[in-house]
Amino acid sequence: MVRLVVVDDEKLARDRVKGFLSKIPDVELVGEAEDGSAAIELIEKESPDLVVLDVQMPGSDGFSVLRALKDPPHVIFATAYDEYAIKAFEVEAIDYLLKPFSRGRLVDAIERVRQRMDEGVAGADAAALSRVAEPSKAYAKQIPVHTARKILVLPVDEILWFAVESRLVYAHVDGRAYMTNFTLRELEERLDPEIFFRAHKSRLVNLEQVKEIARWFGGRYRLVMKDEQSSQVELSRVQARELRSRLGW
Repeated sequence: MVRLVVVDDEKLARDRVKGFLSKIPDVELVGEAEDGSAAIELIEKESPDLVVLDVQMPGSDGFSVLRALKDPPHVIFATAYDEYAIKAFEVEAIDYLLKPFSRGRLVDAIERVRQRMDEGVAGADAAALSRVAEPSKAYAKQIPVHTARKILVLPVDEILWFAVESRLVYAHVDGRAYMTNFTLRELEERLDPEIFFRAHKSRLVNLEQVKEIARWFGGRYRLVMKDEQSSQVELSRVQARELRSRLGW
């Protein structure tokens, strides 16, 4: 029996993998997670044999998850981006599945896990994980936004947060909201993840513009911004755990 965990920030992707697993014998799904901090907590608790792990997730990546584990399990990376393939094999991942992948590809990868388990081979290479880091990347310093008659180019450090509103993404700057042509996922790719944080599925916040983390009802929190209005941005329960881990509050 192979005990495994599925980690992916997209529910549809998790459901697809779970559907495949339901038709594979001698496999037990012991949990699923949608972000890095929840994944670390779940894996430490359940000690699975295998994790099917997305590489890119809001707030952290799959490599960061593995580096945080004391005893990383076997890993199959599943992602839509092929530029991480070399890094995946450097840490001795079982396989690297490009989305969308077939059930057959997942079956083959799990069979390799069984073989390694039978041979007594340990999980991901902890020493290699400590050496693997994200390549340096030049992040955007300006973002174009739209007004009725103009296209403005805003410095990213002036933007308080981005929000999805009526299927469009708006940049909020000191009491005004400007429409962009980007999705939140595209903005996450362009902006420095150390500064811009996915506070909610529909909010991407500039942490350098946060002045306070305020308690809200039901044990939840809101981020209070540095603008004159002290605007507030909802912080989801899941992302509150991620932000607490990052800032250590």
